[in-house]
Amino acid sequence: MTHAVAIFPAEACRSVALFRALQLGDLLCAVPALRALRRGLPHARITLVGLPWARAFAARFARYVDDFIAFPGAPELPEQTPDVAQLPAFFADMRARGYDLAVQMHGDGTHTNAIVRRFGARWNAGFAPDHARASHDGMFIRYPDRLHEVRRNLKLVEAIGMPGAGEELEFPLTRDDFTELSGLPGVARLPDAPYVCLHPGARNPAKRWPAERFARLGDALHDHGYEIVLTGSDAERAITQEVAAAMRAPCIDTASPISVGGLAALLAGARLLVTNDTGVSHVASGLRLPSVVVFFATDPLQWAPLDATLHHTIYDRDGVGVSAVLAHALALLEGVERGSDRAFRQRA
Repeated sequence: MTHAVAIFPAEACRSVALFRALQLGDLLCAVPALRALRRGLPHARITLVGLPWARAFAARFARYVDDFIAFPGAPELPEQTPDVAQLPAFFADMRARGYDLAVQMHGDGTHTNAIVRRFGARWNAGFAPDHARASHDGMFIRYPDRLHEVRRNLKLVEAIGMPGAGEELEFPLTRDDFTELSGLPGVARLPDAPYVCLHPGARNPAKRWPAERFARLGDALHDHGYEIVLTGSDAERAITQEVAAAMRAPCIDTASPISVGGLAALLAGARLLVTNDTGVSHVASGLRLPSVVVFFATDPLQWAPLDATLHHTIYDRDGVGVSAVLAHALALLEGVERGSDRAFRQRA
């Protein structure tokens, strides 16, 4: 890689602003790129600019991220309701910080390149919707549509000269995560019982496998000797309740105002996760928790876990049947029970 030398000398880059104002799964898929950025710029102060919720993400990944700034939103971006009145002060503050490098890692750049250029950084890098181009103050590469999100983000940082640092995801756990988990109803009996987590929710309703099929799967896995734990946020409680009501077997419904860290601590003790294509599937990847991910509304080429041995993806636009998911789940569980995949366990 020679682009970084041509665009900016790495030793002179002391501060970086990385723009990615997206949700949990999107940020977890950027962790390998953050890791590469840190390896390539070990002495730089790296700031994540993202949605307000991502402050906790930046704190969890403090080995790669030094600072966090909440983006107030913009009318052309759908991820949050914009606070337009705050934008002038936001951009003024960004310019005052005097970043050496600003990295646009939020989509193809149609709307976001203009946003990031207003940070006033000395050099800029990012995706562009049409063709790759370099200039005296930046490097923009064409947005690769048909590429896995992890590899797409890595392609960008590698284009500006950062050395590769692996494709694997991470999700470090803390003592606070387990403390939060201990307060959930029903958790006290989990450690003595092998359990499988079912995550029937998803922010996008189009990604949700029917609750009735999750229920039938839960019953079948219970018949094979596993406790069934339903997971979800407080907003997803109605979905988990629908699954629980449709099951004939008992289950533990943990949907609550739990943080991502608390949920990850719960997942870390499970034998398996079955989930829709949503952020939780990437948490499982970071934990090395075996999973079955159901796809029918989104492209697994871009979003499926990269480790196809530990994570099985099922994709059918016409609908995924319970028997297929059960077969993949039992195959993974057989490996877990043999002890071949238990290295994923993480404890603070």
